[in-house]
Amino acid sequence: MNQTDLRGSVAPGTVVLVTGGARGIGAGLSRHLASQGAAVVTADVVEPTADADGLDVTHVRADVSDESSWRQLVAAVLDRHGRIDALVNNAAIYQGLGAKRPFTDITVEEWDRVMSVNTRGVWLGMRAVHPVMKAQGRGRVVNIASSTVHMGVPYFAHYTASKGAVIALTRSIAREVGADGITVNAVAPGLVETEATRALNDEDYLAASAGRRAVPRRMEPGDLAPVVSFLCSDGSGFITGQTLVVDGGVTFS
Repeated sequence: MNQTDLRGSVAPGTVVLVTGGARGIGAGLSRHLASQGAAVVTADVVEPTADADGLDVTHVRADVSDESSWRQLVAAVLDRHGRIDALVNNAAIYQGLGAKRPFTDITVEEWDRVMSVNTRGVWLGMRAVHPVMKAQGRGRVVNIASSTVHMGVPYFAHYTASKGAVIALTRSIAREVGADGITVNAVAPGLVETEATRALNDEDYLAASAGRRAVPRRMEPGDLAPVVSFLCSDGSGFITGQTLVVDGGVTFS
């Protein structure tokens, strides 16, 4: 990355690794970054459903909850691009949670599965890219959290707890790696209208959620992408350990 580039977009040629980037929000983030000239590598347990349309987006199949998978993923990115400038930890179990239900009905197996992807995956990702970014003397990490942490959303305890841990990890690790030239921040989006969101929530709930916002409209993936891009850019170089809530003004932190 060019040290003199203080724009809010990523500099052309910036190498960005996006987990959970094959579909949904992750795919939107990847395309937005690539449209600015970034070389994007997506990592996911599924294959992309859309073509890159000429953008510099490549895909590596990986399981973020698995340590050996991270080693192979980082090696693949380095083999292709020679460096990793930014990591966007987006992969998470969300649609697979099914309908919301009381915390007393969540099984231990379900709890552990959510934590293994949503929280352990973020920790493993930061650990895997740290030696690369430290050697470069710079790097950006953006962890995707959730505004549910600030709202106390009921009947979603495992998901909310996993995202709360992501915010805690962001703060702790930011303290550890700042001297290495690495920033670590989190973005906590509100209810983004995607296929997964519509599968888990009925229309009345989506409409009511939009009406509670200070900016009273539905949130689209495009509302999130520029924020992530900024935190991957040189313009965010003096921001670290922060959680930026992007929800149209439902929660104020």
